[in-house]
Amino acid sequence: MNGQPPLDTPPPILQTVERQTGDSPRYSVIWLHGLGADGHDFEPIVDEFDFDRLPAIRFIFPHAPMRAVTINGGYVMRAWYDIVSLDFTPGREEENDVRMSARQIEALIDRENARGITDSHILLAGFSQGGVIALHTGLRHPRPLAGILALSCYLTLSETLADEGSEANRNVPIFMAHGRNDAVIPYDFGKRSAMLLKNQGYKLTWHGYDTEHSVCLEELQAIEAWLQQVLIAVG
Repeated sequence: MNGQPPLDTPPPILQTVERQTGDSPRYSVIWLHGLGADGHDFEPIVDEFDFDRLPAIRFIFPHAPMRAVTINGGYVMRAWYDIVSLDFTPGREEENDVRMSARQIEALIDRENARGITDSHILLAGFSQGGVIALHTGLRHPRPLAGILALSCYLTLSETLADEGSEANRNVPIFMAHGRNDAVIPYDFGKRSAMLLKNQGYKLTWHGYDTEHSVCLEELQAIEAWLQQVLIAVG
C-alpha cells in the first residue's frame, strides 16, 4: 500500500494549508489538489471569490501523501492513490489507497468538528484525483454535509456505492464540472459518472466548459454562485 498505514489503524492527520476569509468562520471547505500538486495549488483560488457575497469561510488545502505512481514510471509524488491503468479501473492496491485517503479526509472533518464547525457547514471539494476522493468520501460520510464540489474527475468504486452510500448524504448538493477538451480525464468519462449519480437519484448539477484539464474563469464564477446558494441554504 505504498508505505501507508493499514486500514485498521488511525490515519495520520495530513499537513494542510489554510486560508480564512473572516473572523470566527462557521463554514469550512476542504479542497483537495490533483496528482503531483500540493495544498498550495488551489490556495490562490480564494482570492478569486467575492466575499462580499459569501460568509466567512475557512479553506483547508491538505497535502496528499507521497507515494509511487505506476503510470508515471513509479515516480514518487503527492497522490491520493496509485494509478496503474489509464482506464481508471481501480485494482486492490488503488482501492486501498482510495479508502485510506478517504479516512484521512474524514479525520480533517473531525478536526473541523472539534474547532466548532458542524458537518452541515462543511463542503468537500477537489480537482482531478482530489475530486475523486472528495466525491468518494462525501457520498459515504455518515452525517449530512453542506455540499460536494467535484472538478475534472470521475466516480471511483461505483460498484460499491449502493451498499456504502450514506443515506445522510442522499440529497447533498453536488457540483460536477469538466473541460470538454480534457486530455487527462476524458470529458465523456466524467459526464458518465455524473449521469450514473443522477440515475441513482443524487442531487447533482453538471457543467461543461471549453477548457482542458484546468479550471476556467467561467467555471470559477459558477462555483462562486453555487457556494453562495449552498451556504444560504444551510444557514
